[in-house]
Amino acid sequence: MRNLPKLLFQRVVVVSLGILLQILFVVAGMAWLREYWHWVRIAMSVISWVAVLTIMTGRSNPSYKMAWVVLILAFPVAGITIYLLFGGNRISDRENRRMARVEVMVAQHLRQNERVMQSLEKTDVSAWNHARYLLASSRYPVYDNSQAVYFPSGERCFARMLEELERAEHYIFLEFFIIDNGKMWDAILDVLRRKAMQGVDVRVMYDDFGCITRLPMRYCKKLREMGIQAHVFNPFIPVLSGRLNNRDHRKLMIIDGKVGFTGGVNLADEYINEIERFGHWKDCGILVRGEAVWSMVMMFLSIWDYVAGLEEDVAAFRPDYPEAPAGEGYLQPFADSPLDHEDVGATIFQRLIQSASSRVWIMTPYLILDDKMVSALCVAAKTGVDVRIITPGIPDKWYVHAVTRANYEVLTEAGVRIFEYKPGFIHSKVCLSDNRYAVVGTVNMDFRSLYLHFEDAVYLYGSPAVRQVAADFEETFPVCREMTYARCRHVHFYQRVIRTLLQVFSPLL
Repeated sequence: MRNLPKLLFQRVVVVSLGILLQILFVVAGMAWLREYWHWVRIAMSVISWVAVLTIMTGRSNPSYKMAWVVLILAFPVAGITIYLLFGGNRISDRENRRMARVEVMVAQHLRQNERVMQSLEKTDVSAWNHARYLLASSRYPVYDNSQAVYFPSGERCFARMLEELERAEHYIFLEFFIIDNGKMWDAILDVLRRKAMQGVDVRVMYDDFGCITRLPMRYCKKLREMGIQAHVFNPFIPVLSGRLNNRDHRKLMIIDGKVGFTGGVNLADEYINEIERFGHWKDCGILVRGEAVWSMVMMFLSIWDYVAGLEEDVAAFRPDYPEAPAGEGYLQPFADSPLDHEDVGATIFQRLIQSASSRVWIMTPYLILDDKMVSALCVAAKTGVDVRIITPGIPDKWYVHAVTRANYEVLTEAGVRIFEYKPGFIHSKVCLSDNRYAVVGTVNMDFRSLYLHFEDAVYLYGSPAVRQVAADFEETFPVCREMTYARCRHVHFYQRVIRTLLQVFSPLL
C-alpha cells in the first residue's frame, strides 16, 4: 500500500487513465444518444465514410491506409476514436512554419561537395545512385573525408561512448528514444554532470513515449538542475491528436562535432546485457569521425530547435575540419522524417535490395513488410541473389513476432533464407548489399520505422566498416536457427488464424 500513491502518479498510469476516460466519454455519449440510435447510426456511417475517403486520398502507404479503413468500417466508433488518437501525421500551422524554418536552416548549412559526387560516380555508379537519392530526398551530403567503426554489440559501443564522452571540450548532444535509470545511464550521466560543471554545453533530448514507463515525470527538470539542457520530444498527452504516432526513434550521441554515434543502442541496461529481458540482447552501433559528423549535428539541432522553438546560429557548432584528412571510403549519415512524405528509409532499403547482384543480408528485430518490400526481396532471391534475414529467436512482443513469422512463408518459398537468433533478441538494424554497401542505423523493417517515426542511419560504401558489418553477419549465422520453407509451413491451425488476423492490422502494430 505504501507504493500506491507513487503508482497512481506514474506517467503510464496517468496517460492510460486519460485514454480510458476519453473512450468512456465516447461510449457514454453513445449511450445517452441511444433513443436517437437510428440517426446516430446514419451519422456514424457518414463520418466513417468521410474518414475512409480522407484516409484513402492521403499520401501514406497503401497497406497502412487499408488497415485503418478495415478498422473504421468494422468498428466505427472505436476505429475513428483510435484513428484520431494515433492515426495521422497532422501538425498545426504554427508547427508547420517552425518546421519550415528548420528545413531552411538544414539546407543552408549542408552543402554537397561536387568533387566528392564526381569521384563517387567514377568509382561506383550504384553507390553514386544511392548517394544521389539520399541527397535529393533527405538533403544530407556524402563525404569522402570521414571514418567509421562498426560495433557488433551494445557492450562494445557503450565502452567507446564513455571514452569519447570523456574527451568532450565544447558540447555533447544526446537524442535517444529510450533512456532508463541503471548502470549504463548512470555512468553516462556522471560524465554529463561533470562536463556540464566544466562549462561544456550538454544537451539531452528523449522521446516521451519511449521513456513513459522508465523515467519519472519532470525528469527534464532534474537534468536542468544538474546544468544539463533537456527537452522531451512530442509529449504523450492523451488527447485527440494526430501527432501521438510520430515518435523520435533516433539514437544520436555527438561530441564536439568531431565524433558521432548511432545504431540500435538505447541508453538502458538491457542494451548492454546488464539485465536480461529476452535472452541475450544482440545490438550494434557505429562511430563516425570527421566531417560527416556535421550532418549528425544538423540532425540533432534541427529537432532540438524545432522542439525548443529556437533559431540558433548553428554555424557556431561547426568545428574546423581539416581540408584534406585521411578518409576511408564514402559515408553519408541521413535522417528520415514522417512529415515530408518521403520514405527515405524504405526506399534506400529497396534500392540496396534491387541493385544487389550477389547478396543482401539484413538484421532486424521486426519483419512487418508491405507488398513492395516483399516483392523486392522475393525478386532478388529468384534472380539468384543470396538474401538472408536474421530476426529474434526470443521476441519482445509476441503479437509483432507473430506477424514477423507470418511473412516467412512467402519469403522462404521465393528462396529468401530466414534465420532466428537462438540466444535471444536481435535489436540490430543493418542492411548489407554485395559486401560493398551497407546501412547501419535506427530503422527497423516495420511500418512504424519505415513510415511513421523520425529515424537516422549511415550509408557506407568502400569503408572498412562494411567489412566489419559482413564479419558480424558471418559470426551470427552459426548461432541462429534457419527457418526453412517446410518449417514455416508447419504451423498449427489456431496459430495461422491468429497470424492472419494480426496481419490485417500489421501496419498499425
